[in-house]
Amino acid sequence: MKPVQFLSNSAQIDNIVKGLTISKSLFVSVIVTGEPHTGKKSLVKMLFPNSKFIDANNEEEMLKALDSYDEVIIYNFEAVSNPEALNFENKRVIAIANRVNNSKAIEKKFAFIYHLPPLREREEDVEMLMNYFSKSIKKELMLDSNIKLNYKDMDLSENIKSLKASIYKKLILDNLSSKDIENILFNYLYDKIDGNNAYREYLPLFEKPLIEAGLSKYKSQLKLSSILGLNRNTLRKKIYELGIN
Repeated sequence: MKPVQFLSNSAQIDNIVKGLTISKSLFVSVIVTGEPHTGKKSLVKMLFPNSKFIDANNEEEMLKALDSYDEVIIYNFEAVSNPEALNFENKRVIAIANRVNNSKAIEKKFAFIYHLPPLREREEDVEMLMNYFSKSIKKELMLDSNIKLNYKDMDLSENIKSLKASIYKKLILDNLSSKDIENILFNYLYDKIDGNNAYREYLPLFEKPLIEAGLSKYKSQLKLSSILGLNRNTLRKKIYELGIN
């Protein structure tokens, strides 16, 4: 089995790793909380690779594991409706939860509580993960690309999940040929085109990105009107009609 890798340069994460490492020598209950896709499960798997992993959504299997093993990792722990009823005596239990439903019960049940911060609070980790994922994605997609990713372009709303999706999109879009773009538009329009006014309806699909790109590149409506071969007033009208800021 390939070892699980958890990457971080965060001092906050380093403290959590130290705490979890100490707990490896103790029979204590620990819970790691945090938003989905922050790397909680990967972190715990890296530190406890040989432990029994159980999904809390399967209550029967969870109870059986607690009876049979001295060291148990329970993920999706937020699914447990009554944590106080679980028997953690003389066991090392590491719970993983996306949220805490009953803070008082959790505080009573667990000796240590660690919160994994979201990626938007770990800028140093985002930069490192961007480099790591971009290398693996370029290899996977067989891209010889020197595209530099920008932190500001990354979607961190779903942490690692949306970060990886952002990198995939950026690398794929920046490697499209004009023929690729034509094919994408053909397939999109083939499914969508209909009605009595389709030309006017779908013309903004071409005009808006053209004008937005030109404004971003040349920073001047006068310059862009010359580049596009449009009257300046015509360009202003189109910018207004297309809702371009």
